[in-house]
Amino acid sequence: MALKPLMRRNSVPDLQTLAALIETDTDPKLTRACVEAMVNNETSFFRDQPNFALLAGPVLDHIRELRSDTKRLRIWSAACSTGQEAYSLAITILENAEKWRGWTIQILGTDVSATALAQAREGRYSQFEIQRGLPVTYMLRYFEQQGEEWVAKDALRKMVTFTEHNMLTPVRHFGRFDVILCRNVLMYLSDDKRTHILEAIAPSMEEGGLLMLGAAETVIGQTQKFCASRAFRGFYELTPNRQGA
Repeated sequence: MALKPLMRRNSVPDLQTLAALIETDTDPKLTRACVEAMVNNETSFFRDQPNFALLAGPVLDHIRELRSDTKRLRIWSAACSTGQEAYSLAITILENAEKWRGWTIQILGTDVSATALAQAREGRYSQFEIQRGLPVTYMLRYFEQQGEEWVAKDALRKMVTFTEHNMLTPVRHFGRFDVILCRNVLMYLSDDKRTHILEAIAPSMEEGGLLMLGAAETVIGQTQKFCASRAFRGFYELTPNRQGA
């Protein structure tokens, strides 16, 4: 178990005691260490390629048409881990720069792990990480090699803002988004926590916006605030008459 070495170092006798310490946040450093030990930072560029292709093509085209009057696009990559998903979105936009010319585009990545976010902000990846899902042409175009690592070029890093956020706490005032990605998070949680997260996300969704979950995740049986998208399989929209409610 990932927490055992941490418990030994902090003389915590059992999980019940540890849970009590975390709940009361008696030792913030211990709480933070527990979070870092338990989070799953598994991710890759352009993860779940068929679903990502649907997002990068038809979904973004739909949002572009929907927001043609304001020319403003906001995307939230929730539980972004070390940032590959957010950077994949940024690359998608940059690869279609002419289509998005004149638009104000904001991509926000959030995660509970300070360690993961530090790496995301630097855009620094090992050879193994950079090769996972990222075509060589994109690697050479948007990253530069520094020793055995690859670092995102300034043009790519400037596309994304990263900030710390725990999905199990109330959503901070990030504003509203046209697309929210919360992939492979719900699958690790109990039903009540899934409901909590989905209903916390709802007020952050713009009218007509779309929510993307992991391939094995659904809103069915979890909340009434979202329903399956009528246009895009695997995506979800706010239930009519519950716009941001």
